[in-house]
Amino acid sequence: MKILHVSAECYPVAKVGGLADVVGALPKYQNRIGHKAAVIMPYYKTKWVERATGRVVFTHQLVVDGTTYFAEVIDVDNELGFPLFVIRVQGLTDRAGVYGHPDDALRFIAFQRVALQWILTFENLPEVVHCHDHHTGFIPFMMQYCPEFDKLMSVPTVLSIHNAQYQGNFDKSGVAMLPRFRESRYGLLDWYGQINPLAAAIKCAWRVNTVSPSYMEELKEQANGLEGLLRSESQKCVGILNGIDAETWDPKTDEYLVKNYTIRTRAAGRKANKEALCKEFGLDASKPLFGFIGRLVWEKGADLLPEIINQALKEYDINIILLGSGAPEVEGQLEQLQHTHKGRFNAYIGYEERMSHQVYAGADFLLMPSRVEPCGLNQLYSLRYGCLPIVRRTGGLKDTVVDIGDGGHGICHDQTSVFDVVYSIGRAEVFYKSEKQFKANQKQMMEIDHSWENAAGTYVNLYDELKPKAVVTTSTNAKKK
Repeated sequence: MKILHVSAECYPVAKVGGLADVVGALPKYQNRIGHKAAVIMPYYKTKWVERATGRVVFTHQLVVDGTTYFAEVIDVDNELGFPLFVIRVQGLTDRAGVYGHPDDALRFIAFQRVALQWILTFENLPEVVHCHDHHTGFIPFMMQYCPEFDKLMSVPTVLSIHNAQYQGNFDKSGVAMLPRFRESRYGLLDWYGQINPLAAAIKCAWRVNTVSPSYMEELKEQANGLEGLLRSESQKCVGILNGIDAETWDPKTDEYLVKNYTIRTRAAGRKANKEALCKEFGLDASKPLFGFIGRLVWEKGADLLPEIINQALKEYDINIILLGSGAPEVEGQLEQLQHTHKGRFNAYIGYEERMSHQVYAGADFLLMPSRVEPCGLNQLYSLRYGCLPIVRRTGGLKDTVVDIGDGGHGICHDQTSVFDVVYSIGRAEVFYKSEKQFKANQKQMMEIDHSWENAAGTYVNLYDELKPKAVVTTSTNAKKK
């Protein structure tokens, strides 16, 4: 099967969140099970892109609302395990930074339009176009309802929702950025007086999936305004649990680690990595070490972290290390805690790939007090490396982590609250002191298989369901909201 993934991120080319990890692994494993999967994404001025070589395979003069932009598609030389193409639209995608520009709507619409123009030139069309999040949300609509893309009307589209909190909506005047479409279908774009690319994609894609079964069900009750839409479109929606790239994330071969280890040699390997991590950050390696890796945003429960850390360090004889960035007020509070609890808490404000791997390999526990976690990959990495995850039961965390009290390998709590998280940290400290049981649990964690092979096959099965469909079903939500 010929599969084309369209995404704003792909690890290691450009990474902001978990989307990049998924798109950097799924096509590789789909190729390994006998399919032909490729990725098309915007060109950004990242270190990875600027070091890469490649060749231009397509050029296009794109006209958007009266302005002409020169665009080109570059086939990038790589060893990622799948063909990678990047779209450079001069003045739009050829910048540093993936998101956060005031003209992001224009940037991603231009990217999508050039991608479809390029696909039109294919001698053999893809058997499925797999779109990821709102940055690619207009593709299912344009393939169905823009006359210039009528050739693509019979190509199935799949939308993966990695995070429904971000929908990319903008003022309805921005509809001029899209190519000419059948006016009777304007209702597919409109969402309560705005243009909402994620809502449009849910309406127009042939299938919609989220990155865990629990998250799919949660979105029907809380999806930042899209709950009713997802309930009405539930017949084409499914949750598929993500996997992890077991080659990139392998403590036996991980080049970022001070000492590599296997399940058999985990004690010595993890001890060496913990000692190196604690030495670098001025912490005591003899104490239980708790880590946090992630964006300092509301969805991750980060607004509560300063109080959680302060209370936990007062109540328990532990150390905490944090790697992340985000809300300035949270960053400021964490920097203050570095002075208040010097020698027991330290933080790296930012993101550093080497350090993230070392936290998984050196910390005893990983904190994930998320309010929203569509799938979560950090808990899967931590299990792989023998670092016990402490999670809130939500989304993919609920699907992948079972409490030690219920025969599982993690520690779970029901609410994102200071009390729940600090209480769970206390449980973890007690468990840490049960040395024999704690080490046995590490072994069992590392034996769990969360690799991409199964998930990659599940996606292909989803694509196969679309093969017999010669006609596209129009969304029941076509009418203007």
